[in-house]
Amino acid sequence: MTTTNHSLKIEHLSVSIADQRILKDINLTIPGRKITCIIGPSGCGKSTFLKSLNRMHDENPDARVSGRILLNNNDIYDRDMDVTGIRKTMGLLAQHPCPLPMSVFDNVAYGPRIHGTARKKDIAGVVEHHLKLAGLWDEVMNKLHTPASKLSLGQQQRLCLARGLATGPEYILGDEATSSLDPISTKKIEELFIRLKEEYTIILVTHILRQARRLADYVVFMYLGEIIEAGPADSFFTDPQRQLTKDYIAGSFS
Repeated sequence: MTTTNHSLKIEHLSVSIADQRILKDINLTIPGRKITCIIGPSGCGKSTFLKSLNRMHDENPDARVSGRILLNNNDIYDRDMDVTGIRKTMGLLAQHPCPLPMSVFDNVAYGPRIHGTARKKDIAGVVEHHLKLAGLWDEVMNKLHTPASKLSLGQQQRLCLARGLATGPEYILGDEATSSLDPISTKKIEELFIRLKEEYTIILVTHILRQARRLADYVVFMYLGEIIEAGPADSFFTDPQRQLTKDYIAGSFS
């Protein structure tokens, strides 16, 4: 599947897991090549929404998904869609770093090798390019053949980002991607996101309002499985339209 326009539209998306309805009639357009932050209290459906965007619910036999997610006008839930291709386009950065049990070099090379997107003689250049893109090259250039598990947590998370970028996504999905990191590592990841939005559309789930204020171009506030309010970050934080949004921003509940 080839995508170029960074057009992502969600129509009447609902998700149930077992007998519990998690998402309720979600309608949303994600702006391209910007950072969209999904905020809201724990248990409101943020992670469930993010997993819907790359069909991670396919792995759960108890999950039921209805509605449409249109990626450049193609519904990713159509039966004839290539799920592997969707997940390449929608790269997911998880809450906790999950490097593969192999060397730093092989972690980044893994995707291009299995997908055949780079010739063998070009792999080293691909690895270097994406480690630089993830702001990690200078720290690991002399450790390329050591186990990735030897890196710090912050380095592991940037390695996972480099590994994901090497598969050629157009979207980066971050599910609380800095929550397990120290402040210095968090700052490095945030700075990377700001640089990467020039080429990628970034969708981040965060429970930290300060982080959303720092990063977001667009904000979506979710509560009990519904979108309460969404809009450009400047107006969202300075002039929210719904009382529930005002209460959440003011810290009345979390």
